[in-house]
Amino acid sequence: MKKIFVLLAAAALMLVSANIASAHTEQIVAPQAAESVDSGEVNPFDVKSEVPLHQALKTKFIEGGAGFMSLIIICLIIGLALAIERILYLSFSKTNAKRLVAKVEKALEEGGIEAAKDVCRNTRGPIASIFYQGLLRYDQGLDVVEKTVVSYGSVQMSNMENGLTWISLFIAIAPSLGFLGTVIGMIQAFDAIQAAGDISPNVVAGGMKVALITTVGGLIVAMILQVFYNYILSKIDNITIDMEDASISLIDVLTKYQGK
Repeated sequence: MKKIFVLLAAAALMLVSANIASAHTEQIVAPQAAESVDSGEVNPFDVKSEVPLHQALKTKFIEGGAGFMSLIIICLIIGLALAIERILYLSFSKTNAKRLVAKVEKALEEGGIEAAKDVCRNTRGPIASIFYQGLLRYDQGLDVVEKTVVSYGSVQMSNMENGLTWISLFIAIAPSLGFLGTVIGMIQAFDAIQAAGDISPNVVAGGMKVALITTVGGLIVAMILQVFYNYILSKIDNITIDMEDASISLIDVLTKYQGK
């Protein structure tokens, strides 16, 4: 899973770098095209059309300042890579708890504790791991089994929540970087006013534009990551409920088996 995360992050960074390079190239070509129009030359490929979305995004990226916008994009890339890794991990951790309990109960009736252990070993997910740890300590009594199930359930919860603190960190950092870009843009605007000695829209527009674009970029990144973060939390909650319900069912099954 770590390798998947690294590959995703590397591929995303390469894609962003290519987009930045192409955006710089297009900004260089644009003035040349404008000069050819001013000189009266007709470009046969000049067709009036709407600007594509990816082209508009690249233009705004450059206008917002490559420094701060690159940091915001990096927060988005790493945050998404962590979120996708968690979603894949939780998807593979999902287990049909009722079916697993039924298999364990059937194995106990047919082959005893060892057969039930084999069922848990051959089943993926945290619920099967919890069952296996409980069955390992069956000879020590049901009280010990119950405590083991509760303790190992906490361990599995920690494994599922691994990496969420980094996602929440990027959710907080992205808008902070945007606001920092806003402050710097305002400073640039006041510097331009001081240098020109005049308050005019043309003088202030450059700095204000940088300020607004960086703020919007940071907020958008934070909102995207927040959606993924809440989705991951909902999956963890669903798995946790299944774990608790299955743990109670396991104790009931072992109590019934011990009575026989």
